Amino acid sequence: MLQRTPTYRERESKIAMAPKTSFMNLVQCTTPLLFISLSLFFLLPLSLFFLLYSTHSHFYPTSFSLSSPSSSLIPTTSIKVYLADLPSSFNYDLLTQYWSFTSDSRIGSDIDNDLRRSIRSSRSNFSSSMGNLHFPPFPENPIIKQYSAEYWILGDLMTPQKLRGSSFAERVFNYRDADVVFVPFFATLSAEMQLIMGKSVFRKKVNENEDYVRQKNLMDLIRSSEAWKQSGGRDHVFVLTDPVAMWHVRDEIGPAVLLVVDFGGWYRHDLKASNGSSSDMIQHTQVSLLKDVIVPYTHLLPRLHLSDNQNRRTLLYFKGAKHRHRGGVVREKLWDLLVDEPDVVMEEGFPNSTGKEQSIKGMRSSEFCLHPAGDTPTSCRLFDAILSLCIPVIVSDDIELPFEGMVDYSDFSIFVPVSDALQPNWLIRHLQSFSKFQKNTLRQSMAHIQHIFEYDNGHPGGVGPVPSDGAVNHVWKKVYQKLPMIKEAMVREKRKPKGVSVPLRCHCT
Repeated sequence: MLQRTPTYRERESKIAMAPKTSFMNLVQCTTPLLFISLSLFFLLPLSLFFLLYSTHSHFYPTSFSLSSPSSSLIPTTSIKVYLADLPSSFNYDLLTQYWSFTSDSRIGSDIDNDLRRSIRSSRSNFSSSMGNLHFPPFPENPIIKQYSAEYWILGDLMTPQKLRGSSFAERVFNYRDADVVFVPFFATLSAEMQLIMGKSVFRKKVNENEDYVRQKNLMDLIRSSEAWKQSGGRDHVFVLTDPVAMWHVRDEIGPAVLLVVDFGGWYRHDLKASNGSSSDMIQHTQVSLLKDVIVPYTHLLPRLHLSDNQNRRTLLYFKGAKHRHRGGVVREKLWDLLVDEPDVVMEEGFPNSTGKEQSIKGMRSSEFCLHPAGDTPTSCRLFDAILSLCIPVIVSDDIELPFEGMVDYSDFSIFVPVSDALQPNWLIRHLQSFSKFQKNTLRQSMAHIQHIFEYDNGHPGGVGPVPSDGAVNHVWKKVYQKLPMIKEAMVREKRKPKGVSVPLRCHCT
């Protein structure tokens, strides 16, 4: 005869009564058992306290530990994201247009030009063949590829819902249900395409500047949407990894959440906003760590696993341009100090198709990789070093780094003040003072966090499940941390009388 399966309520009732029965039996036991019972009685509350504390801490996004194996688990919470309804001319159609160019004469364009010729030789109608791809590939030109975060983040949101179980972002289809509104504009690609077609008009607000026209049309569409009107744009997310992306509408997108690689491209603009009243303190009227998110560059060199690491014979390695603007003055001085030092390699160049192999060899055979400021405080060179297990030596006093609070860069990097680095012989002596054990410890720590700087999900067109512990998910987690500030800003805006604006007070360092 089949036994009846207990109902959920009956199971719950039995579990609830079990502790009472056990406790009554224990009271009636002999003295040794009574001693054990009393011990359990006093230890149980303490155990419950630690259990509850541990469980409670997992509700906060800052509790993710990148050094712990548990960090790769699928998150128990998520951020709700609404994808702004924009024509594909602002994103994937731009890629189709890019691949239709006859050629690009700029440095690093060889690999994309070769791909264009290959496609043309195998297919009669290039435009239609690329147009048939719903999600064309992103450029391999390193000048553009290093800013490809916009491609991978949108690819995550375009992935069918049933395949998005590993993503920290939950896509919703009504803006009223969303925590944030993602604006799917390939701002970097738009800017870089204009630089290919006509650099002379890039800074001008003229119809010949197609990037400017796209920016203007984009903001007309976004600002007229109900989602923007509801929040004043404060819950909208824009990807601006290229320092010149959306150059002409930065005043308009200032209230939004901006995903940027650093604040270097905003300094001069902010200084003008402060009327030149201070050269020491820049009033960040548009960018701030309070609302914006620092995201990694896309690395250009392949990942080296710790098990494949080999003997490193060079002390310090650098490959890049010697002459840069603004913060690049420090780079020039460092170059002159280090170029003739033994065990130091200083190479002029860029990791294009020719220089890529040199960069791989240089970074993988060196203990330390120099990361001085250039046009901006950071560059993709830092992430190439991390993926190459070359200990970064960061000489950039104004640098901002991605995912801080989730990862501690001092666990695997060396930070050196500019004032110390520019003293003759100081930097070399400092690096030589690190023992083999210290260098191995830094490198092992680096190997544990390499994955968080990888955007590529391995799927054609960037559309497919993202790694749960990769760059895209960590970007979403950082945006999630901004939600309380976003909600507060929206509430403050609502309670203001008509015609009164909320002062811009994003002073954060």
